[in-house]
Amino acid sequence: MKINCFATCTFGLEAIVKRELERLNMDNIVTSDGRIDFSGDFSAIAKANLWLRSADRVMINFGEFDAFSFEDLFQGVKNLPWGDILEKDANFIVTGKSVRSQLFSVSDCQAITKKAIVEKLKEKYNIDWFEETGAEYKIQVGILKDRVTIAIDTTGAGLNKRGYRESAVTAPLKETLAHALIDLSYWNKNRILADTMCGSGTIPIEAAMIARNIAPGLTRKFSAENWQHIPSEIWKEARKEAYAAMDPNVKVHIHGSDIDPRAIEQAKYNAKLAGVDDMIYFENLQAADYKPDGEYGVLISNPPYGSRIGNFDEIKELYYGLKRFLNANPSWSMYLLTADEEIEKYLSKRATKKRKLYNGNMKTDYYQFVGPRPPKA
Repeated sequence: MKINCFATCTFGLEAIVKRELERLNMDNIVTSDGRIDFSGDFSAIAKANLWLRSADRVMINFGEFDAFSFEDLFQGVKNLPWGDILEKDANFIVTGKSVRSQLFSVSDCQAITKKAIVEKLKEKYNIDWFEETGAEYKIQVGILKDRVTIAIDTTGAGLNKRGYRESAVTAPLKETLAHALIDLSYWNKNRILADTMCGSGTIPIEAAMIARNIAPGLTRKFSAENWQHIPSEIWKEARKEAYAAMDPNVKVHIHGSDIDPRAIEQAKYNAKLAGVDDMIYFENLQAADYKPDGEYGVLISNPPYGSRIGNFDEIKELYYGLKRFLNANPSWSMYLLTADEEIEKYLSKRATKKRKLYNGNMKTDYYQFVGPRPPKA
């Protein structure tokens, strides 16, 4: 049975998520702002949740229709096959959003959607009262220009919740964005990777998980695992395949350092939870004091900036340290995510590329100072 789904993501990461879905051999992949549609069977839902590294969550696109009145909305929702997905004791919660549509009252849209689903289930199960004590279903009614999309969240807690970051420092970088920064760089497991402002270690840990081919959702649970209509064997088989795909013997050179000794202790603990503590060398070190032991490496970092953490004088000195690093290591590439639009001035160097990304709700730029390619072996 083919199921229409979509993965949501932060604006600017759509192309990355599309590539991930292509590697998972999903069908009918179509990209739009903050959303990548695809289709597959129940196993596709399991694989997408287990393997997507830069997406926020995986949704079932349960139905689409036009609605210009509340009656249109009620009938459109009621016409959907709710009995095929919701058990009679399903605990379903309806959220909503409406943009440039005649039905602009989100609370009314949520209430009408809930009522329509209940009326449909009454017909399916021939009962008048639903206890809602079973598995949780988060249903979203989204209306854009009078076009309604009814979606069901299969993920639960966002896909950035890998399960390894029990400890975090001030203003932590989301795991999904950290992966995107790596994906947008020219790093691969044959090159050195360094993050000299690593905080709780998210960038080095994500790189190590990529190198070892660890599925980011391998050790966590998803909402759809509790649904009766998706056989538990599908999830067991997807996890079995993910474990078999791991490369425990891969050799990499990944370095993480930070000026805060507490951050380094947290990073080491998080790396252990992720199963990659043997792959990363963490040390308590000022960014300017890092001396790489190889050429053609890649430095990826999310330095502090005034609107986030740190003060101006400290940040300016940090930038000058990065400038000295680039001058002393001309074969290296440097990738920096920051909201500071004057960073090129402090580095006395124009970025090879600059890409707009959002760190939470904050607009940032990803400055890419690309060095020479390593010589072919």
